[in-house]
Amino acid sequence: MNLFVLRHGIAAEPDAPGIKSDAERPLVPKGEQRLRAAAAAMEKMGLSFDAIISSPYLRAKQTAEIVAKHFKLQKKLAFSDDLIPGGNPQTLIRQLNDLKPAPENILLVGHEPYLSRFIALLSSGSPAATIEMKKGGLCKLEVEELEYGHCATLAWLLTPRQMELMA
Repeated sequence: MNLFVLRHGIAAEPDAPGIKSDAERPLVPKGEQRLRAAAAAMEKMGLSFDAIISSPYLRAKQTAEIVAKHFKLQKKLAFSDDLIPGGNPQTLIRQLNDLKPAPENILLVGHEPYLSRFIALLSSGSPAATIEMKKGGLCKLEVEELEYGHCATLAWLLTPRQMELMA
């Protein structure tokens, strides 16, 4: 299985007018533009996804929707509370393992610092390893058998700038 991990794009600041909670922060136009370029880069890289699972927070949801639309996968898009900033990685792993039929390529969309800790947990066995996911950054994990702890190899981690250069 390949797990692709995408951090949401550039979003409105928490104290922006009209923002009542962290969950309501939308992408800003620059964030949307960069994610469209990132989706084009993913396509150029030959990536494909059998499932897209996103945090339900607005900025992550919008990020996942941009990618799903680009790849015509709107029907393969689902949401999980275990991708929100305080999500439970054990529950997320169970949800992923319960997907039927078992997907070959899954795209997860969420937030920092949760995503970098999740990547560190799967690639090193400890959520304490230092990994930095930029807004709009993309990571690929190669997984033999998905379980809580060291079960994956970090294949690559791309910054939004690197992906922009590919688009």
